[in-house]
Amino acid sequence: MSKPALLKQLRAEWITPERFQPYGQVITPSEDGKPYDRSDAQLNLQNGVPRFYIMRLHKRGRKFHKITRHSQCTQCLGSLEGKDWFIAVAPPSEANEPDLEKLAAFRIPGNCFIKLEVGTWHAGPYFEHDVVDFYNLELSDTNIVDHFTHSFLKSHNLEFELCS
Repeated sequence: MSKPALLKQLRAEWITPERFQPYGQVITPSEDGKPYDRSDAQLNLQNGVPRFYIMRLHKRGRKFHKITRHSQCTQCLGSLEGKDWFIAVAPPSEANEPDLEKLAAFRIPGNCFIKLEVGTWHAGPYFEHDVVDFYNLELSDTNIVDHFTHSFLKSHNLEFELCS
């Protein structure tokens, strides 16, 4: 008989560009006509055909035990309708699992989006709403050929809950 998983609370901080920098970028509104610069999403979509779509998610809650990384592209995520949401991240790595000591969580308002660096471990989006639509920019085959997932349940008998 297996032991029940250990539930670990992971505090989610409101996202800022400085706090999120090890994992990617926070993109906020800018005035029309602003020239392209480092504040714009620095994308890496050169390894395939980009896919930009709206992803509908239902009742995700705040618990997770799996985390994923993509090593061939950046990924952008943002919610529609101004809904806030949560994500857990760990710095990019080629290791078979993220560094637990560097796992962080963020609360993201509905007026910005995030760009995940290539290789950034991520779990989410998570939220308390019934339904949230997210725009998602990645490669057309990311979820088929570039989707490495690690299970903390299998490796550490561990589950996380995002709290604010």
